[in-house]
Amino acid sequence: MTTITIPKGTEKNRELVAVPRNVYEDFLAWGKKLKSKNTFKPTKTEKRELEKARKNLARGKYLTIEELEHELGLAR
Repeated sequence: MTTITIPKGTEKNRELVAVPRNVYEDFLAWGKKLKSKNTFKPTKTEKRELEKARKNLARGKYLTIEELEHELGLAR
């Protein structure tokens, strides 16, 4: 029989999952592959525009898809 010791520092109300080592190693390898892929890195201008868009959304200054289609003359 296998004996497992759980450290006392483990946070309460957290789930503990035990998996075989090979499954865990496969998971870590998958994570490394995922991180190695090119990810989107916004420019300073894109970051500024994103912040501006978030502020407008918070203020309620945006168009719905239907409103945009109407403005572009694409309404059905």
